[in-house]
Amino acid sequence: MIRLSIPLRQALARLSLPMMIAAAFGVMLLGKADALLAERARVALADLLTPIWSALQQPVSAVQQAVREAESLLRLRQENARLLQENERLRRWQAAALALEAENTLLKRQLNYLPEAAPAYTTARVVADGGGTYARAVLLAAGPQHGIRKGQVALDERGLAGRVTEVGSRSARVLLATDINSRIPVTLEGSRARAMMVGTNGARPRLQHWPEGAIPQEGDRVVTSAEAGAFPAGLPVGVVRWSAAGAPEVELFARLDRLDMVRLFDYGLSGILPPEAVARPEPRARR
Repeated sequence: MIRLSIPLRQALARLSLPMMIAAAFGVMLLGKADALLAERARVALADLLTPIWSALQQPVSAVQQAVREAESLLRLRQENARLLQENERLRRWQAAALALEAENTLLKRQLNYLPEAAPAYTTARVVADGGGTYARAVLLAAGPQHGIRKGQVALDERGLAGRVTEVGSRSARVLLATDINSRIPVTLEGSRARAMMVGTNGARPRLQHWPEGAIPQEGDRVVTSAEAGAFPAGLPVGVVRWSAAGAPEVELFARLDRLDMVRLFDYGLSGILPPEAVARPEPRARR
């Protein structure tokens, strides 16, 4: 082993950095002077390192795949536990529903209850949004002799959408529940309190005129009321949501922003009267 003196080692240490900088500049100049030679050197180095990288990549890929499979198994285990809990909860609800169904059947039998006949309905396709007298309304296409009349209740597959206000020979217009002219009597299922759902031209109608002491609660289910003979009782409408401004609103079940087909039910109600059927006040006699 060759031992160097301290002054020589200090001199080599001082010269190492300048020598490396000079070598780097030399390689740069060589690459600029002979681009083909530099390209060949890069290709040769890549050919030399490619098998090493491939050999190292295989165990890395295997480890990554094992980690992904472990994460997938963990997620499946958590999902399985959640589904078991949900299944158990559904079994309890099923038992409660069967008990209530049996009790309801027994009470109807004792009361000689006569069930109401299923209402007739017509299915129509939505062909246009907006337009006409109202800001939130849809136009329906109907064939000749369609049988649609004013006052029929429009529902989608989720819940109440609105009510028919105009009928033509091949079309009909439905006033949606969100229109500012819409007034729908509703019932809060939590407290059985009655209120009025008023359209605002926004996504959520507001609740008004509920009884004193029966404030709508967040999440209460809202259904139609039979007040004034405009709607049948019990049609699903939505749930109560309190706005940031502190007003009770109704998040509708119906997807009014993506209506494609609606069903028009004829419940035989006459709560909405045409203008010609409304009695006009007699003029006062002059004195």
